Amino acid sequence: MADQIQEIVAGLPELTDVTGVQTVVDGRVAQGDAAFAADLGIALARTYGTSGQMWQSRNILDHVIRLSATTAGPENVSQALRLLSSAEVTSRKLDRYAASLLASSQKPTDLATAFTGRASEELRACLVHELVLRRVVVGEEPSIARWATSRHWSHHPLAWLPLTLSDIEEGADLPSYSTRGSSHSMPYGPSENREQVRTPGTRAPSAQETTTQAAATAMGRAVANWAEESNGRVEARVFHLTEPLDAQSVPSALLTLGLACLHGTGKKTSLSVAACPPAQAWRVLFAAASTGEAYNYGSHGAYGRLAAWQSLAALAGCPEGASAAEVEAQVTACAWHGFDAGTKWFEQVAWDIGLAVLSPDGRRLAVLAATDTD
Repeated sequence: MADQIQEIVAGLPELTDVTGVQTVVDGRVAQGDAAFAADLGIALARTYGTSGQMWQSRNILDHVIRLSATTAGPENVSQALRLLSSAEVTSRKLDRYAASLLASSQKPTDLATAFTGRASEELRACLVHELVLRRVVVGEEPSIARWATSRHWSHHPLAWLPLTLSDIEEGADLPSYSTRGSSHSMPYGPSENREQVRTPGTRAPSAQETTTQAAATAMGRAVANWAEESNGRVEARVFHLTEPLDAQSVPSALLTLGLACLHGTGKKTSLSVAACPPAQAWRVLFAAASTGEAYNYGSHGAYGRLAAWQSLAALAGCPEGASAAEVEAQVTACAWHGFDAGTKWFEQVAWDIGLAVLSPDGRRLAVLAATDTD
């Protein structure tokens, strides 16, 4: 085996097509030799590195990670963990990706070894919430439950998240994986039954902008990757209303706030607005954070879940340090609207988000808009 791996590694730079190497690895794993894939991955990382390496090595390393993680069975899990925890390969970014692969393809009983054997704390933390997203009751697997409820990882950012799904999180769009790729849905764009608004209708109370940089950053957490890693734009703003606004008047009020995303709305360019249940808002924000946009793959399920909740909390005006239960109560009490417009600000390709959130007392209106293009 060592000779064959050395031959593959040495000859990789000369290849113009790596399909043959993939076929060899596939065959060995299909025959039950999961160690071959892990050994090859470690040898590749040791020789060529894991960042900025030549495309042949990058392709094969991704293939062996994906193959090991998505081929069901305890031995494949064991070898995937050995590969991921090796000094040549390990990284926080890779742990997030691998946790999504493993949770989507392996039995929780087989994944329990990650919490008693070789695995990083980052991989374990991500794996817990990838399983929660897939409606796995983590408390029913003793090894996972002991780690997930222990105090030693309470400092980890993912520890804020509950170990069960809330009602708001029903219907999360999770990717499906194979050894050759992945697929996921895109819950963006206009929904049905949206009201068309071209000019303000009922008189909206005057508004004073109260946006702080901290608030804008927090509201845009779920779509930050659209601007940081692609061609996206984000507008996140908060307004204090001098008089209470009723939920039915939100569409008209949006046109009076001077929003950049709605600049140009008029007789020929309408604004479309509809009431949006918090669950739909969470679903859109989770997809934006977890699966990314035109030029990246997002932060995957665990951190996508966290980012979606961070955006929801900020949009709903929750105080810093609020618990997940407190955030859910506040989010549910607010009136949520989705909107889109045919303005030049929105790219109108595949990634457009517009959310407007009215506080229970009608005096605070928060707006988040995001768009991206390939």
